[in-house]
Amino acid sequence: MIWIIGFGGAIGAAVRFLLGDFINKRWSKKLGRFPVGTWIINISGSFLLGVIVNYHLSNSIEDWVWYFVGVGFCGAYTTFSTFGFETIRLIEDKKIKIAIEYILSSLVVGIASASVGFII
Repeated sequence: MIWIIGFGGAIGAAVRFLLGDFINKRWSKKLGRFPVGTWIINISGSFLLGVIVNYHLSNSIEDWVWYFVGVGFCGAYTTFSTFGFETIRLIEDKKIKIAIEYILSSLVVGIASASVGFII
């Protein structure tokens, strides 16, 4: 199963990089310093993980799908380390209000997205 996780992770990391770059190039100037790329990726990943966890817990998917999508893809697609790094950079740049908005919205909307995904 480890190769399935690795393959899902490789795809998740590549999608995160490409999508984050695409989003940031189009939205960063409009939203100031708010790290919109990472935010959208983490929110959508939380939603997808909520969906896949629900299917996994109800035994509606095979184990390899859980390992590929839930553990591999979502694990590499979402990124707590980038969230932390971007928050520190905002604080260092004295963008405290944006940092607080980023932290709170990431946590609240991320958990809500995972919950909605789980319920669907």
